[in-house]
Amino acid sequence: MGRVTFDLDDLRSYVTGIELGSFAKAAERLGRSTSAVSAHLKKLEQQVGTPILAKAGRGMVMTEAGETLLGYARRLLELNDEAAAAVRGLDLQGTVRLGLQEDFGETFLPQVLGSFARAHPRVRIEARIARNAELIDWVLKGQLDLSLAWDGGISTPFHQMLGQRQMHWITSPHFERASWRQGDEPLPLVMFDAPCLMRSAATLALDRAGIPWRIAFTSRSLNGVWAAVSAGLGVTVRTDAGLPSGLSRLPPGTLPSLNALGVVLHRAEDHPSGAIQRLAQIVADRIQN
Repeated sequence: MGRVTFDLDDLRSYVTGIELGSFAKAAERLGRSTSAVSAHLKKLEQQVGTPILAKAGRGMVMTEAGETLLGYARRLLELNDEAAAAVRGLDLQGTVRLGLQEDFGETFLPQVLGSFARAHPRVRIEARIARNAELIDWVLKGQLDLSLAWDGGISTPFHQMLGQRQMHWITSPHFERASWRQGDEPLPLVMFDAPCLMRSAATLALDRAGIPWRIAFTSRSLNGVWAAVSAGLGVTVRTDAGLPSGLSRLPPGTLPSLNALGVVLHRAEDHPSGAIQRLAQIVADRIQN
């Protein structure tokens, strides 16, 4: 059997279609025709030697081979993009001051900064984890070059909406739900100290549904919130960003539905340095994909 060499354009069409949930959207994102994307998928299946997608109702789902290919495809594309950035960005240098919401700090931060540091070793990154109000304030004061924050309705002169993340009710297997389900006691909440966008969303949704609640635990750090929820002290509201493996969403319909929360990248300047622009692009790509 001859050696198989995958085409990166084929892999990019496949990965983008899976991540967007639509190969028509992938064609639009990549600036290609839908027939070109279809040709990429057909070529991949021929190279793999087995279907990578199967029909499920009106849509398509990955086969076992497709799931395996997806993991490798992402790694190949990431390495390719990192190599291209390294070669093109050899002249990038300076300092970039980046601020992030704690939700993105544990998983997103190492991935983005690790990739950026390998591609641009002469750029120094100063990263800070903080709450929304602080992140926006520091950008406005010029103390940060970039801030990745939740959309709380406060804008800055130079910002970019990167998408949305659905908020969920989150709890642990140790939490006893029977008593408050029967109305015997208020729903215990584990939340950030006020002011907090997700705390406000939770209490507003419960008030509108006529469900009594109480604040059982507050923390200034996300680790404190996760620890209290893990201990079974109550439920919290967050997105899936950085969700610990031992915690899970409450089943739909258990509590009132919640809205999605926007993710915004704030910049201190309209035309920042090349290093800042490059990191901003990497952050935006990771969030949007």
